[in-house]
Amino acid sequence: MEDHKIVQRNIALQKEWYGEPLGDRVRRLVVAFDISQAFLAEVLGISAPMLSQVMSGRRAKIGNPVVLAKMIMLERKVLVPAVAAGDRKAMQEALEDVRDSRPTVGRDSIPVGAVADDQGVLAALRDIGEDEDLTEAAKLLDDDFPSLADLLRRAAKNGS
Repeated sequence: MEDHKIVQRNIALQKEWYGEPLGDRVRRLVVAFDISQAFLAEVLGISAPMLSQVMSGRRAKIGNPVVLAKMIMLERKVLVPAVAAGDRKAMQEALEDVRDSRPTVGRDSIPVGAVADDQGVLAALRDIGEDEDLTEAAKLLDDDFPSLADLLRRAAKNGS
């Protein structure tokens, strides 16, 4: 198979497995924490060349579930108010926390797509926000965090 077809296939698989291409997710983390791709690889516990191959689609998946768990942890830490505000100390602490963590993962412990408990999350969002606020928040998050934006939109839609 030609290289570009392999890359296209791998990116399609990433969308299926992870909800979007891993390159998009990794780039958001690099920007959010203002770090290099090589440093992010160190934090996640993956080699920089391997992370680069996954980002470009030359590889389809992250083979180590602990690395994926750490990426998800870091994506969640972006939502911590001090980190989101760009507080350097908070960002550094978040990175160190993830780097030093030893997540245990099982077959059902890594949330990569919609989960059965979405209804609980949607209900909680509706309890704390008005439909208009949820919709506005979704617009703000759309470019950088499309999965979160979608969740907020679904909460607003179901609350109407």
